[in-house]
Amino acid sequence: MHKPQIRRVRDERDRAAVFVIRGAVFVAEQRVPIAEEWDERDTTAEFLLAVDEGVPVGTVRLVDQGEGVGLLGRMAVLPEGRGKGTGAALVRAAEETARELGLKKVELHAQTHALGFYERLGYLAHGEEFLDAGIPHRHMEHELT
Repeated sequence: MHKPQIRRVRDERDRAAVFVIRGAVFVAEQRVPIAEEWDERDTTAEFLLAVDEGVPVGTVRLVDQGEGVGLLGRMAVLPEGRGKGTGAALVRAAEETARELGLKKVELHAQTHALGFYERLGYLAHGEEFLDAGIPHRHMEHELT
């Protein structure tokens, strides 16, 4: 089994793939209202795209929140990209991008079913569970070294 390649989004074709993937996973699969899926951070965020044999299968965005903190979010992997290490590769690539931007910590809001996934990657949960788009989440963070 090979792992998908991860690249930073630099052109409109890749950017379109990001939004197609997010639409398929969040809007169609998880029933997130479309008005809640896209926001103003999409205009300034760094995006990464996972590509498997030339086909985009996953994405994540990284927002520089200032004060050395990045917010990892909107991670979505299509069914054909799951079970291949795509999610972990996207997180690691987002962390590397954060380091390149001079960030010291990455935070995220994890759907509660994904807490174990992020914990295996070194993230620590804190605070109370909360709802985002009707889905239970927890805050998590990871100090970069």
